[in-house]
Amino acid sequence: MTRVARVYDARGPEDGRRVLADRLWPRGVRKDDPRIDEWWPEVAPSGELRTWFGHRPDRFEEFSARYEEELAGAAAALGRARAIDEAQGLTLLTATKDMTVAHVQVLARVIDARRA
Repeated sequence: MTRVARVYDARGPEDGRRVLADRLWPRGVRKDDPRIDEWWPEVAPSGELRTWFGHRPDRFEEFSARYEEELAGAAAALGRARAIDEAQGLTLLTATKDMTVAHVQVLARVIDARRA
């Protein structure tokens, strides 16, 4: 099962490969930070969708549906994510403060659903 965490969290033994799934690089984090193995901005929500959502909890359900539509065009990246998760485990990282309405929750669900 794909894990999710904040990019600022310490690496845990169960994390596997830690992939930053934000479109923008987080402030205050070096590009060579050992907590991040890879950066996949291509699987993050579009700038337009992020702006519309604005991390408003009342829009999360609609945001999730729109984001899943965007992810339909990222089959290769999702396949790679599934393969990494099965081989060594995968933790999707984000700088988002409120993890209950974070796009990585949707991304993890999509990765896990496609494996089933």
